[in-house]
Amino acid sequence: MTISIWRYSHLALAVSSFLFILLASVTGIILAFQPISEQIKPYKVEDFNNITLAETIKNAKVNYLEIFTIEKDANDFVLASVITEDGDALNGYINPKTGNYLGDKIEPSSFFQFTTNLHRSLFLKGIGRFFVGLCSFLLFLIAVSGSVLIIKRQRSVKRFFSKIINEDFNQYWHVVLGRLSLIPIIIITVTGVYLSLLRFDMLPKDNVSHNIDYEAFSEIPRQNFQDFAIFKNTKLSEIKSIEFPFSDDIEDYFTLKLKDRELIINQFDGSIISEQTYPLVALFSNLSIVLHTGKGTIVWSIILAIACVNILFFIYSGFAMTLKRNASKLRNKLKKNACKYVILVGSENGGTLPFANALHNQLLKLGETSYITELNKYSKFKNAEHLIIMTSTYGEGEAPTNANKFFERLKSIKQNHQFSFSVVGFGSLAYNDFCKFALDVDAALKEEGMTQSLKVFTINDKSFERFEQWIALFSEKTGLQFTIPSDHLISRPKQTKIFKVIDKTPVHDNPDNTFLITLKPKHNYHFTSGDLLAIYPKNDYHERLYSIGKMNKNLQLSVKYHDNGLGSNYLNNLKINDTFKVHLIENSAFHFPKKASKVIMIANGTGIAPFLGMLSENTKQIETHLYVGLRHQESLTLYETHLQESLKTKKLTQLHIAFSQYGEKNYVQDFLRRDAHFIAKTLENNGVIMICGSLAMHAGVMEVLHSITTSHLSLPLSHFKNNQQIKSDCY
Repeated sequence: MTISIWRYSHLALAVSSFLFILLASVTGIILAFQPISEQIKPYKVEDFNNITLAETIKNAKVNYLEIFTIEKDANDFVLASVITEDGDALNGYINPKTGNYLGDKIEPSSFFQFTTNLHRSLFLKGIGRFFVGLCSFLLFLIAVSGSVLIIKRQRSVKRFFSKIINEDFNQYWHVVLGRLSLIPIIIITVTGVYLSLLRFDMLPKDNVSHNIDYEAFSEIPRQNFQDFAIFKNTKLSEIKSIEFPFSDDIEDYFTLKLKDRELIINQFDGSIISEQTYPLVALFSNLSIVLHTGKGTIVWSIILAIACVNILFFIYSGFAMTLKRNASKLRNKLKKNACKYVILVGSENGGTLPFANALHNQLLKLGETSYITELNKYSKFKNAEHLIIMTSTYGEGEAPTNANKFFERLKSIKQNHQFSFSVVGFGSLAYNDFCKFALDVDAALKEEGMTQSLKVFTINDKSFERFEQWIALFSEKTGLQFTIPSDHLISRPKQTKIFKVIDKTPVHDNPDNTFLITLKPKHNYHFTSGDLLAIYPKNDYHERLYSIGKMNKNLQLSVKYHDNGLGSNYLNNLKINDTFKVHLIENSAFHFPKKASKVIMIANGTGIAPFLGMLSENTKQIETHLYVGLRHQESLTLYETHLQESLKTKKLTQLHIAFSQYGEKNYVQDFLRRDAHFIAKTLENNGVIMICGSLAMHAGVMEVLHSITTSHLSLPLSHFKNNQQIKSDCY
């Protein structure tokens, strides 16, 4: 399967550094808990930021005979090296407010020491340090290449954090967690590389040196160092450490290390003899240690631990996706020029390949000659009679990586004979450009003069049932009688929700055997009018889809009852207060347009359901016209109350009802022809037309709309479809 340079790089880097990243991540998770274990020690005092260095020194002098150093560690614990009145040497934590000794200096446990050595050098000393640094750099490149892949998928940097549709567990969470963990991982890797370079002396020195003029030292006027201005004006939180003079000699002095500079202070009068600012490399070194280890902050330590856990998941999910792709590799027993059927596949992540392979294998079992390859490998097929293209759409309507050269090859390669073609598009209705690439391929093949055998067929969310429907159409067209095994093709229902039946109209009260059913969600699920509801009548993986309307936070369906209809029987047999599991499918391509100048809705029969919900949510009172095709006048009874209420509240501007078996016996197409000028003006002024109902009605409506746009606007209907002004949800 063709793979982009970015994806190849991403995979190659992951494979080459797999073991090191695994070890670094596991040890990183463990070490993230070391700062946490230190932070919970009872050595920090209240109001720490308001304590001065002078106050701390004064309190320490009261309690100890001699003080060598006072330090503030990353946890804001005050560490002192002192001699007690009894002559004992102590090196531990003190209370800066009282000078009381709190406990000995924290030393890492042998377990943390072992883990630290493994994390830093793999117990290989310098060589190990080099490989760990290299591993950090490779992980940085993996994060960068992964980010580029997400940007390519989302089509722009601005859409980096836009919603991702959950089509596959590993792929979805690989992207979602990758985006959330990107910044912590970048910080971990950059600081890891920096610390490795520092360890190998590949960066400028970070120490400071003082040119001390000892003649500048003076013993007059002599002050108590507890009263030095520099000590009184310096908060304890601002220091790193202070070293006390060893003796009363004039040459000995205080060395005060602050966060950004180091001071030499006369021990007699408190004057600053020398002041040196730390070089940037020293500041970066301290910052890198804190960011890489999490020392001093529980929150950042937890973030680092989560990032390391996510890295482990990326290793798993990345290899799982790779194995899945490899398991579905395209294999051929016959040469391409010896085959009657040619199957071309476009897939970014391998989800389309199992369906294409299943068709390919079944054709071979029937004794037919079949050849399967990628769309980018389109070439001359000397004996082909039928071309089958099965492709997904990548990102926002673009070609998958292994199909991005197809149009170019289609233009340049001329076949030496004519053959028919069929296009099957795989995608998700949650994307606005649902199966757009498949539609573009279908149009391009027509332009090349090829004969369309079957109309382009779209499949949402890898639905096996929809694929079976296409197989039935294909079998009827070719005369080949075969079925596709469901093994490895049926997906379990994802993210099912529980709904309760709160209202249902009797079926036989309506002459069209249509009923309304209202469902209440168990929890506050997000859905919108125009989305789809998948039900599972046999409690298996075979779904039935219905367009939904959202009414007062509840979900409403308009269902046509069929004696042998699996879905309609299932819904009709439900009783009030019954609960059942469903799957909500976002269908953003069929949501009510909030910024349209005008909206025209066209429906027949049960296609009116989502429009009823959209009207109830039309709070901005956007000018909306509804054209409905029904059979009998009594058919209107189900919807009349709501429609009249919408007219009264001006959520619906005009209502046009065509009865095919009552009065003048019209169809919606007749009303559209009558209002051709109005429809043309609506499209010209960026209005939107929405169509919901049967495919037969849809075909008739599209034919009329095409004649209107060509005759009134001199533009094909495809112009307005590409401009997102024609929205359809038909079945």
